[in-house]
Amino acid sequence: MIEEFGKEIQTVWDIGVFGANLGEIFQAIGIFLLFIFARRLFFRTTMKSLKVLAKKTQTDVDDQVIAALEDPLEFAFVVVGLYFAGQFVTLSDTAVHLLAQCVRSLIALTLFWAMYRVVDPLSALFDRAVGLFGSEGMHETVKGFFIKLVKAIIVCLGIAAIFQEWGFNVAAVLGSLGLVGMAVALGAQDFIKNMFAGMTIFLDRMFEKGNWIKTPDVEGTVEEIGFRATKIRQFDKALVTIPNSKLASEALINFSRMTQRRIYWKIGVEYRTTKEQLSGIITDIQEYLHGNPAFETDPAKTKTFVFLDSFGASSVDILLYCFTKTTVWGEWLAVKEHLAYKIKEIVEGHGSGFAFPSTSLYVETLPFGTPEPFTLPTSDSSPTTAQ
Repeated sequence: MIEEFGKEIQTVWDIGVFGANLGEIFQAIGIFLLFIFARRLFFRTTMKSLKVLAKKTQTDVDDQVIAALEDPLEFAFVVVGLYFAGQFVTLSDTAVHLLAQCVRSLIALTLFWAMYRVVDPLSALFDRAVGLFGSEGMHETVKGFFIKLVKAIIVCLGIAAIFQEWGFNVAAVLGSLGLVGMAVALGAQDFIKNMFAGMTIFLDRMFEKGNWIKTPDVEGTVEEIGFRATKIRQFDKALVTIPNSKLASEALINFSRMTQRRIYWKIGVEYRTTKEQLSGIITDIQEYLHGNPAFETDPAKTKTFVFLDSFGASSVDILLYCFTKTTVWGEWLAVKEHLAYKIKEIVEGHGSGFAFPSTSLYVETLPFGTPEPFTLPTSDSSPTTAQ
């Protein structure tokens, strides 16, 4: 009985699973676990040494590349272990073919995963081309768009490679899309329109990341320009997402592209101000603007006007039209505040003042005729009591 039971065990051991006996299966599992152990040993020794060497270099690109490749390299040990484990197992033809397809698919996945991960570190090499895009902000915008495009291409190629391995004719699939091209175009027309509008924004350099822009619907700072839409952070810190096609087709003001920033005032002084006082006020304001380095007074770049402009309802109006060199809002406000203090000092220094709205009322006749004059009573006209 015992011998027969032992024969049954031997039979099960020899039959195993998928044509491989249990001894080969346990051996394959042992080899796979050996590669898992080798992975830990590799990262504790070789990768650690590579990181130390990378830190000694002057650039951070190699450090970032090594950090990006860690996860794909760990998975590569799993794939290699699975491959070598399969070499020590006798399988049926169907199982061998299935295992080979799985291994090749995992190899393709690992390779394209590694390429996807190193796009960001290698994009630092793109920084050398900053001069080609006119400004650092535009460079960052184009760089982000380029990285997204490369990653999308890598993902598409990776999916195509894996599908090809499993018997899908990718070329035939792509060719058959022409049959449903109209339906796809109708369904994706908004996406395609926004994508081409995004390319227009890049090529025309309408705005870039970090710019302060204003549209009929929103005003704020550009945070991100994507394939489909642009994200704008309003000054109340709310995030607004606008389709690129809308931004490319409507009026847009880019305040960050201002060369100088304008101050346009009408200064109303009192009507009692004499001609000499007005002339002195205008002259002093002009001298202050031309002598202050915060203002741009070069006639070749801007126009600066300080003139007596009009006679208002309650004031004599002086036109002030000038530009500051700074375009930063906070700095511009500070310059404008100092200008206001100086104008107040100049006007008051010439003995004049600022006018305010007033109304004068002239009465020709009273509605109830002429009032009787009021006279105080005398002692002779005082009332007497009856005797």
